[in-house]
Amino acid sequence: MRREVIHVMETNPELKRFCRQHPIWYRRLSRDPQQLAELQKEANYFFGRTFGQRVDRVQKNLGMIMMLIEMLRATRG
Repeated sequence: MRREVIHVMETNPELKRFCRQHPIWYRRLSRDPQQLAELQKEANYFFGRTFGQRVDRVQKNLGMIMMLIEMLRATRG
């Protein structure tokens, strides 16, 4: 693997962890270091950092809060 790719993986421990869990990326990056951006996209999807995943998480949390508020209203009165 090229030094630049190794440096990026050393400075970003989550990318390193993703590569350890998906070893095919070692081979891909060794053959084509330009796929580093694709690796970052895949890692973001894996760790749940895409915009859609964040929106879903917020929506789920809001739903739980609304349910809790309704339960509190029901017990009061």
